[in-house]
Formats: sequence, structure tokens, C-alpha cells
Amino acid sequence: MAFSRRQFLTSTVGAPALLSLAPVVPAFLSRAAAAVPTDHRNTVLVVLQLSGGNDGLNTVAPYADDAYGRKRRTLRLTGRDVHKIDNYMGFHPKMQGFARLLKAGRLSIVQGVGYPKSNRSHPGAMRDWHTAMPGKAQCPTGWLGRAVDGASRGDGSRAPGVFVGPISTPFAMRARKACVPSIRTARDLTLHAMPETSGVSAEPGRGREDNPLAGYVRRTGRTARATSRQIKAVLDSAPGAHRYPNQGLAANLKTVAELIRADVGIRIYLVELGGGGIGGFDNHAIQRDNHAAVLKQLSDSVAAFADDLARDKTLDRVCLMTFSEFGRTLTENGRRGTGHGAAAPVFLVGGRLRAPVVGRHPSLDDLDNDAPRFHTDYRRVYATILSTWLGLDSRPVLGQKYKPLDLFVF
Repeated sequence: MAFSRRQFLTSTVGAPALLSLAPVVPAFLSRAAAAVPTDHRNTVLVVLQLSGGNDGLNTVAPYADDAYGRKRRTLRLTGRDVHKIDNYMGFHPKMQGFARLLKAGRLSIVQGVGYPKSNRSHPGAMRDWHTAMPGKAQCPTGWLGRAVDGASRGDGSRAPGVFVGPISTPFAMRARKACVPSIRTARDLTLHAMPETSGVSAEPGRGREDNPLAGYVRRTGRTARATSRQIKAVLDSAPGAHRYPNQGLAANLKTVAELIRADVGIRIYLVELGGGGIGGFDNHAIQRDNHAAVLKQLSDSVAAFADDLARDKTLDRVCLMTFSEFGRTLTENGRRGTGHGAAAPVFLVGGRLRAPVVGRHPSLDDLDNDAPRFHTDYRRVYATILSTWLGLDSRPVLGQKYKPLDLFVF
């Protein structure tokens, strides 16, 4: 189906954005016009947790809004500071990488994401995002863990989900059946030495082929050796060829890129920025410099990851999604910081994104206890990722059906 520029923008970001978003539209428009089918069995999801409550209002700053300027006397960003997205909002000045990805058609901003009666404590809000079951404190599994269970082949031979990072595995990856490894580098999933035949013998009086345990050990042993060989082949092929910043998040995303190239059956990855717990995005004081530092690491690391995968066209089967437990308040406090808020933007990075901006920027004249109100339930984003991108049934994961968003081009 062919789209005009006006039809494309009206269907995605609305008529008021037609002219202001024109500079970033061509890459998205050309993709929509040349859409081709995708094999959902090969798509990969990378979820990036921003721990601490990222300030969406200074990440995607509404620089032209008078209310923003009045309420943020020391933290406000002006039109001269930001990387302009349109005539109303722009990226934080340290987010050159995100601005470049947007222009290249490799980044989407989903605005106003949250949920009704959102929790404003770190543990409660993070648990709501991790479980996708707000208010159900006894939920034993995470939404990604349930997705991993759904993507598992059932024989335990491959791990379809992995957490990459130095902190404890976030609850989102808690599965009921599948084993979800926690690793620091791709070599953590390789074998140093392993015999080619299992030492498990058959039970007395039974042949080896009739022993389920022996058969299981042999199958998993063969899979482990094959996985190890595939990963080592990627690591040994061109070490150091793909440049990443010397940052923790960049190192973790480099590991993810290596495992994606190795193609060892992992479809769901989780990485983290901020340190876990009350993380580095929780800026109650002296926010300007602290927030700038974590945003620079976010932008530079994700841009390097996208550039790396785009070199061999692997990015077309990858979607990276960010989330944080909540946004921040509009009004800055007396310590030049902000309080816990509600809605915030979610960022998507990949090669199959439909539009630069999805949804309107939340109004700063109609606030939820001094914070932007949500208009897009985060479970709609999850449902879209699960069903449209991964090709999984979202209802068992989310507990009910949510209307998907129009985020991808196939």
C-alpha cells in the first residue's frame, strides 16, 4: 500500500505534527512504502530498564511550553539547548545519538505511557512494570519470564531469555518453567571443555534409548556444545571490529549484539541502566548534571548498538524497548531536583518502526498530582511487543487482551 506523506503522518502522530515533523519523516515513509513480510520466529526483543524513575520532561523536553519554563527555573531546557524534534519538543542536549537515530528512522517515541492510579514508590512501581499486574503484590512471575515460558520449546535445551548485567536479575525475568541465565559477557554461555558423550548410564535392565534422563542429558549436552561453538565463532570472527563507548551499558549491549549474531535461540534480553533499586535516574537533587550523565550513557550506548546491528542488516529483526518505573513531577523542588511522577515516554529502537512519534505529548495544563497524566497504558505497549513483534499470544502473559498499537512495519 502506498502512503502519501500527509496520510502517513495523520495516521501516526496527528495532523498538527504534519509540518513540524517533516525533517524526520522520509526514512519512516520509505519503510512504510516498501514493507515486506517478517518471520516472527526470528525477531528479537531487548528490554532496557532505566532504574530510578527517568525524567521524561527533560529527556524529551517540551521547550516551547510556558508551563514547563515557569515550573523549572533551573532545570528547563530551551530551544537553543535541545536537539529539536518539532516546534514543541526536543531531545536533551546530551542525546545526540537518539536524535540521529530518530532522523534515520531507527527510533520511535511512544508518549504518555503509564497506568491508572500508578504507584509512586520505587519498589511498588517497578514491581507493577515487572509483573504487568498492577497492585498484585503476590504475582510470582514477571511478564518477560512468562513470555520466555511461552517461547520455550519445552525440552529445556535452549534458553530463550537472558539477563545481561552486573545487578541481580530483575523480577521481570522471573519465569515459572524456563531457566533464565544471568550473564556478564557472551563467553559466560560457552563451554571451556566438555566430553562429547554423556557419562550418564542407563538404568539397570533398560536400554539407553529408553532412559528419559539419559536422553535429556545427551540432548542438552549436544545443544550446549553447539551453542558454545556458535558463540565462539562470532567472538573470534572480528574481535573489536564494532566500536562501543567505554561504558557499562555499552558493554552489556555489545554482549547482546554478539549473542544475536550467534543466533543461539535467545529471543528476549533484559539489560539495565541506573544500578537497580533506587537507581541513578532518581534525581531529587542537583538533577541537571546527574541526569545529563545517565542520558548521555543511554543515548551513546543505544546508538552504538543500533549502528553495530545495522551494519549487517541485523537491526531489521531487533526491537529495543526502554521503560522506567515512573516519570517525574513538572515542578522542580528546592534542591534543584524533581519528585516521583507518573507518565513518561517509552523509546523503541529498531529497523521496522512505523513512526517517529506515537501519541501526543501529555498536557502540562492537566496534571496528575503535578505530573504528566498517562494516555497510553503500558500494557498496550507490552501487548504490541508480544503479539505483533514476537508473534506470541499476549493474553496468557498479560492476563487479558489489550488493543495493540500501530508501531511496526511488516
